Amino acid sequence: MEIHYNLITSIPPQQLKLTPHDDRIYDAFIGQFPNFKLDKLETESLKSEESKQKWRKFCEEFLSIVDDATFGTLVRIDSSKEYSEENTILVLRLQFLAIEIARNRHGLNDGLLKNLDT
Repeated sequence: MEIHYNLITSIPPQQLKLTPHDDRIYDAFIGQFPNFKLDKLETESLKSEESKQKWRKFCEEFLSIVDDATFGTLVRIDSSKEYSEENTILVLRLQFLAIEIARNRHGLNDGLLKNLDT
């Protein structure tokens, strides 16, 4: 959590690679979840029975290539804010990767980048 936040606040997030499989994860995520709200996550899109089934199908594709894909990790609910108890939700590591790769590519983490000239 802290490592990820330090990365997205230190280098341009659009240049950040989280895994060797970022392109494949991103393409599958956008293909299977085209209307997913990335800026402020909605719990329903992660935790409802219908969404759990969709996520299960999504995750199956990556179980053999992403280490610890089903381990729990925290993701920020609001992409414009820091990690905090109020701004995190527990998700699978693969969900975290899909969401954060997409946020990086869509420029949603750009506002967190510290001014490197100061």
